This record gives sequence, structure tokens and C-alpha cells, in this order.
Amino acid sequence: MIAWTIYLTFAGALAALLAPGVLARWVAIVTTTTGFAISLLALVDAVDVGLFQTITRHEWVLTLGMEYHLAADGISLTLCLVTGLTALCAVLFSWGVDRRPNEFFFWLLLVVGGSYGVFLSADLFLFFVFYELVIVPKYFLIAIWGSTNKEYGAMKLTLYSFLGGALVMIGIIAIYVTAGKESVASALDLQQLAQFPIAPSVQAWIFPILFLGFATLAGVWPLHTWAPTGHVAAPTAGSMLLAGIVMKLGAYGALRIAMNLLPQGFEMWRNWIVVLAVIGIVYAAAVALRQRDLKFVIGYSSVSHMGFVLLGLASATALGASGAVLQMFSHGVIGALLFAIAGMVYRRTHTRDLDALSAAGLARALPFAAFAFVIASAASMGIPGFSGFAAEITILIGTWKNYPLAVWITGAGMVLVASFTLRALKTAFFGDQTPAPAIAEALPPITTPEKIGASLLMFSTLAIGICPKFLLDRIAPAVEAMSFLKP
Repeated sequence: MIAWTIYLTFAGALAALLAPGVLARWVAIVTTTTGFAISLLALVDAVDVGLFQTITRHEWVLTLGMEYHLAADGISLTLCLVTGLTALCAVLFSWGVDRRPNEFFFWLLLVVGGSYGVFLSADLFLFFVFYELVIVPKYFLIAIWGSTNKEYGAMKLTLYSFLGGALVMIGIIAIYVTAGKESVASALDLQQLAQFPIAPSVQAWIFPILFLGFATLAGVWPLHTWAPTGHVAAPTAGSMLLAGIVMKLGAYGALRIAMNLLPQGFEMWRNWIVVLAVIGIVYAAAVALRQRDLKFVIGYSSVSHMGFVLLGLASATALGASGAVLQMFSHGVIGALLFAIAGMVYRRTHTRDLDALSAAGLARALPFAAFAFVIASAASMGIPGFSGFAAEITILIGTWKNYPLAVWITGAGMVLVASFTLRALKTAFFGDQTPAPAIAEALPPITTPEKIGASLLMFSTLAIGICPKFLLDRIAPAVEAMSFLKP
């Protein structure tokens, strides 16, 4: 059933392109709602979530051993769920798009369909096809419908993505050639490759190539510079997709491909990965504290929170890695919500400058946006009761076993996260509490689609924060089955 998320989303993209302009948004909302519903049902009904189980398998390119092979476990199903949720909310926040709506929703749905494909691929080359498919639609979404320095932001994001993709391709070819010497049939099968004993000396150089390729898209320091620029340039839906889905593609690839297929290579390099993670958490939070543009603040916040994902993966413990996957879901929801609110504000005030927003008295002029930002801020800071806390505490406990010093340093980063989040909240929404009547009256009210989208995201971070067991029970068995955790 979960495979239908791919087929329906690509079909929806084509239908949105061909439909009369006014109907394109309805095609998109039906498509993304269906994808979200299928993802949720698949996760709820899943059995044996620790096994990467084949969904469908067909011969594709026989001479190379390539197959159209889809599979799923608790990790991929969890990330399909956040993909469906983010996509649905991105469409809701794009309801007012009236400039070339057919093309807009076409490119948006291509990003979503490609992302579903990445999370469900069980063939190395098929994974790469879907992975690269996401790049071009991102460029057009930003370059055509973006705002500040949109062409520069779109090109920078695209060049970084292609650079990372080139490294991933080199790593995949290296694995294919190495494994193919033994058996072409297993040279591309992720299920069989996880059991294939690649020589440690070979893993030692393939792993860093693959990891750096995936880390680029994940926004890992120091390969992160595309992320704040891309987020600022992107339209609201584009920023939501980047934070909620696209950055997770890189993290998922690092876990499913680099770490799982090259466990000894991971063991050789994981200390350095921890260093990158800790620096990224602290550095990005410190830079966010100095920003005056609301979207730049959120963009650097995303880089900092993705550092937690990297830290959990590098902890080399089942608990830490499970927390990392939970953080992928959590940050996907929280990041999408933060960028959605920034879009709400910008659409009405035409500014993201914190000082200018402070003079507008947004808490009174836009009370729903202020309330949503309070919820998003609490979740981002890791306040108990929200998904951010559940994910980060799981990562930190899992990391303590092997890297207690990293946990101590990360604590400083968490203080900085709280500092820039509270500053942005106070300045943007609770600056001048007595705005001029002309300002308050001039701001259009929050629309119903925006309220529905924000409410879905707020509910999700609260629900998982209160009951993280729902996701962890599905994530943990799949993580424990990974080869990099086996002695």
C-alpha cells in the first residue's frame, strides 16, 4: 500500500500541470492528503517493522542487475509519514499562489514523489534516481516563486546538491563494482549488501565519500551554507519542504546507505562525525543569535537541529540512532511550522526584519500566528511535552555512553538555541504591544487553510511529545537491525 504514495504523487503532479489553473490546488490537496493518509495507515498497521521488507520487485536493467525494488521498515515508514504531513501542509500554505499555479504544484509534487521514492528504495541505483529527481524541482520552486535573492539562493542550493549527488554517485559505483565482483545479483540490493563483507580497507575510503555527499544535503557543518540562503530565498512551501523533507533525505542516506552498508568504515570515521555534529550544533546556534532576518534565524536553527541528528547517528548506540530518526521526524514538523509562520508574517507585513516586526505589535495584530510561534518555539527549544524534547533527550542519553564530553558541549548549544528562539519570539511578536490602529487593521487575517496547516503541525509535535512511544516502537527495531550496531 505504501508504494502508492509514489505513484499517486507523480500522477497528481501530471494532473496538476494539465488541470485548469483554479483546479491545480485541488489536485494537489487531494494528492497530498491521500499520500499522508496512506503513510499514516501504513505506519499504524505495520508488522515486523524491524525488517526491511520488500513491497514490490521487478526487473529493470538486466545487464547491470538493476531492479525496481521497493521495501519498507519502521524508519522509512516514519519518514514517509513526515513527508506526507509536510507536503499536505505546504499545499495548504500555498493555497493563495496565483502565479503559474499549475507549474508550482507540479514542481512541488515532484519533490514529494521523489522523496517518497528515496525512503522506499531498496535498489542502490533506484535510490540514486529518486535522490537526484528532487534536485531540479527545488531549483524551479525557488528561482520562479522565491523572494530575496531567489536566483542566487536557487543556484547555490542546486550546485551544492549536485556536488553532494556526485559524491554519492561515486560511492554507489564503488560499492557496485566491489560487490559485483562476487555477485551482480546482490551488487545493488540494499537487503543483501547489508550482509556483504566489503574489505575494511575499501570501506575506509568509500565511507567518507558517501557520507560527505549525504551530509551536504543534510546541511551538516561545514557543508551547510546553502541551507540558510536557500531557506531565505525559497517561497513558504519551498522552505517547508527543504526543512521538513529534503534535509532528511541526506540524513536518511547517511544511515541507510553509508552507515548500514559500510559499518567498519563508519567505525573508523565516527569520532570525526561527532566532532562535526557538536561544532554544527554550537556554531549554527551562535550564528542564529546574531541574525536580524526571521528566516535566517530559522535557517540556522535548522542546521543546529540537524546537528542533533548527526550526533545521534554517530553515537553508535541503538538509543542514540533511534533518537536521531525521531529527531528527523520532529525537526521536519517543527521546521515546517516555523517557516510556515514566517511565511504568514512576511505575506502580510512584507518584511522579515526583526526590528521592523517588533514595531508592528504582531501578537495583537496576528494572535493566531503569535500562538503558533509560541508552540513552535517551545518545541524547538526542547521543552518537555513536545517532540523536540523527546528526540533530543533520547539522543543525549544514547550519546552519553560513548561520548559524554560531546553531551556536555552540546548543552551549551542548547542554551544558545533557547537564547535565539526566545529573542526571535519576543522581538517579532511581543515587541510593541500597542501597535498603531492602521497597522493592525491593514494586516489581512490568517486564512482558513493556513490555520488548518499550522494546527496539523502543532498537533503533531504535541502528540509525539506526549507519546513518543508510538514512533519509537516502530523506529527502534529497524535501527537495531542495522549492521553498524552489530559487533
